[in-house]
This record gives sequence, C-alpha cells and structure tokens, in this order.
Amino acid sequence: MKNTYSIALLPGDGTGPEVTREAVKVIDAAASKFGFTLDYTPYDFGGERYLKTGETLPDSAIEEFRKHQAIYLGAIGHPDVKPGILECGILLKTRFELDQYINLRPVKLYRQDDCPLKDKTPEDVDFVVIRENTGGIYTGLGGVVQQGTPLEVATQVMLYSRPVVDRCMKYAYEYARRRNRKKMLTLVHKCNVLTHCGDLWVRAHKEMGDRDYPDIRQDYNHVDACTMWLVKQPEWYDVIVTENLFGDIITDLAAIVQGGLGVAAGGNINPEGVSMFECMGGSAPKYTGKNIINPIAAIAAGGMMLDTLGETDAAAAVDRAVTAALNSGKIKSLAAGRMGLGTSEVGDLVASTL
Repeated sequence: MKNTYSIALLPGDGTGPEVTREAVKVIDAAASKFGFTLDYTPYDFGGERYLKTGETLPDSAIEEFRKHQAIYLGAIGHPDVKPGILECGILLKTRFELDQYINLRPVKLYRQDDCPLKDKTPEDVDFVVIRENTGGIYTGLGGVVQQGTPLEVATQVMLYSRPVVDRCMKYAYEYARRRNRKKMLTLVHKCNVLTHCGDLWVRAHKEMGDRDYPDIRQDYNHVDACTMWLVKQPEWYDVIVTENLFGDIITDLAAIVQGGLGVAAGGNINPEGVSMFECMGGSAPKYTGKNIINPIAAIAAGGMMLDTLGETDAAAAVDRAVTAALNSGKIKSLAAGRMGLGTSEVGDLVASTL
C-alpha cells in the first residue's frame, strides 16, 4: 500500500505561489517515481488575507496544522504590510506554537561558478547549520521603560534552560552521526563574553558528547571567528550547532557562500511533531507574476520535507536532480531574470531530470 502524506500548503505572498508551484511539481514527480502520494491542503495566510481581514494566523489554524504531517511554505512578506506583522504573526507563531525547536539549514554548493569564494569547489562547501529555533533572545523576554523620552531603556534577554539546550544538542549529535561525513560537531557561541548562556552550551556540548557520542569529534568556534572561517575555509565544517540569534546571522552568510538565497532552503523541525519547510529568500514582490524568480531553493526545501517524512530515497533523488539541472548548462545564473530559463522552465528541467 502506498504511503500518503498530508501536507499543509502555504504559498504565501509575492513570488511565493510561483516557487511553490514548481516545488510541488518536482516533489510530486519524485512521489510518483518512488511510490507514495502527497495530499495537499492549501491555506491563504499572508499579506492579502491580512489586508482584507486584519488576521494573520488564527489559533484554529494551528490546530489544523497539527493534523498534517508537514507544512510547506512559499514566502511571507507584503509591501503594504508593516515589517514584523506577518513574520511574527505567521512564521514565529507557527514555530513557537508547534515547538519547531530546530532550524535546519543545509549549506551545499551545487556548482563551483556560483560560489563567490576563490577556488572553492562543491567538495569544500558542504555542511549543515543546526540552529536552536524557539529560545534565546527571540523569546522576547525584556521590555521598554520611558519609551520616547531621553531616558528610554530597553532590554531583551537571552534565555536558555538546560532541557532546551540539551534537546537541540541531541538532535545535532544524531544528525552528525547520521550524516556520517566528517563526524564532527562544531558548537558556535560567544562563551568568552556571554559567560552564563555560553557556559551552559559549552558544558552541554561536552557532557553529552563525552557520554553518548564518543564517535563524534567535538569542536568549538566563537561566533565572530566562525564568520571568518566560513569565508576563508568552509571545508573545515561538517555540522554546526548554535543558539538562535547567532544561527540567524551565520546562515545568511552561509547562503551567500553556497551561491545566494536562490538556492538556500531550510526546515523548522519538530522531530516529534509537525515540521515546516521553506526557501530562505523573501517574497520578492517586484518579480511577482513575471516568471523570472529562481525556484531552486523552494524545490530543495521540498526535498528536505521528503527526507524528514522518511522518504530518503526520493529526497536524495531530488537533490541529485537539482545538482544535475544546475550543471546542465541550461541555467545561466541563479539571479532572478538572468537564469536563461523562466521559473516554470526550471521546474520542468528539474522534474524531467528525476
């Protein structure tokens, strides 16, 4: 009997529906080839709905999401909606309510010409960043007093408990073991200055590694050093684990190293629940409807979703198809409007390569 997976589909804003269409095209082709089906339920949450109703994401939607096995997101962001409203009301609410405590960011260079670093090859740029996704400074603990006065004071606190750190660390160690490449886990923090939270992460890293993962080599970088080495020698890395804010910063740097946001895909993972997958680029409203936006990141996010659902062979096939398409000579650039193919043609190319 075929496996059938229930997917909540949120195309979102701007070019989100366009890249989502191509991702669905490719992962449906993979599903057909590998003998399973994907059952999509579409949702219209995003800027247009907010402008019409004032609603971002009702609590009832979260309950509906819980009934699905995964969420696939196109893009969120509307030029007529103040920044932060949709991001907090939809993205962060989903992450926190569904306890998607891992942000998973594979960093892979598909073809050498796309890397801005001199002489770096696909063999050099192939690592994963695991970012703690629901704690830290993004929890919003803090406040403002005397706002708008010369004496205004604002605080925002980095908050971590040992259970929150441990569950992220366990996922990272398990991922490094399953990935089975260099079998090294690099903790990125700033323990020389953030002596309380930093020390917690350092001790959790060492204690868990010593006790449960003697086969995984332990490594550590201060976050500022990490930004330097990601540029100079990205080949040093295998799996990076880090807290929320630092992970948010270094994954954007990593995206450029792999060729840009057009190929950067990510997952918001709850290993015991419902996970959400998305491309890292924004909604790019100026390109809406022009059939020129790059869908590769969206397709790669779909492949990540298949892997998390347990369809590892299909996920690997999507990854190979993306690599083959980008190295076919038919896609001239990763930049919108300069690819040499339209959005739908890129999707067709990847799907046919499967």
